Amino acid sequence: MKHSLSVLVLCGLFVSILLSTDVHAITLQQAKSTAVVGEQTNGYLGIIKPSVEVEALVKDVNSKRQQHYQRIAQKNGISTEDVAKLAAEKAIAAADKGHAYQNKQGEWQIK
Repeated sequence: MKHSLSVLVLCGLFVSILLSTDVHAITLQQAKSTAVVGEQTNGYLGIIKPSVEVEALVKDVNSKRQQHYQRIAQKNGISTEDVAKLAAEKAIAAADKGHAYQNKQGEWQIK
């Protein structure tokens, strides 16, 4: 059950990432690779260097992530927060070298 939940969360996360990259002037990959944004411990994308287009990108990505988390949570009878927390662990572990993430103390780190 826990393994299948992890796979579902990871799939949901990557789908949301893929769906959100074509709408904005700056892509999610560009924002991540320049450490303008980073993965937070709450399962959502955080802003490190704010700008209007980065804020729009993060708002869109986080909205889609929340929708995916809610669907997975409903399907598995758990809270959205639990799904988001698990997704955060997976996203931080899967972050590429040079991408930013939040540590447990809430500080931004570069992988």
